[in-house]
Amino acid sequence: EALGVVLPTWQRAPLQALAKLHVLAGADLGGELGRPRVAAGVSERLDLLAQLVTGGTSAPGPVLVAVVHGELMTLSPFETANGVVARAASRLASIATGLDPKSLGVPEVMCLRRQNDYASALHGFSTGDAEGVTRWLLFWCEALEAGAREARGIADAATT
Repeated sequence: EALGVVLPTWQRAPLQALAKLHVLAGADLGGELGRPRVAAGVSERLDLLAQLVTGGTSAPGPVLVAVVHGELMTLSPFETANGVVARAASRLASIATGLDPKSLGVPEVMCLRRQNDYASALHGFSTGDAEGVTRWLLFWCEALEAGAREARGIADAATT
């Protein structure tokens, strides 16, 4: 629900947007919200991700969206609610890149239905090796496609 409000911040200051998403996602969980973990490499990797999001890459939208989701899931920058933050951030990236400007696709459905494949592909991304990253990118593109079909099914059901 807050994606529309957070989108302008995502486009110019993605780390602030991630902090806001974490505050929203963890509101019922307590603890320190909005601040990344203090651990080796977390801040540096978040800075690199922010550079990509704010124009530091010419990668196509689906690739950037996959990297946003994969990086946030494997980095787990917050103590809690990393999955919710990663899903919301990938939706923001989908909107910002024009891949899914209305955020109607639901790639999460395929991820839920194929949890083992999702976890395995995500692990491959986390290794950083070319084969693992490729596997993740292909999985995420398949999830985007499945999410678009799912959205169309929901829309068709609503109109009948």
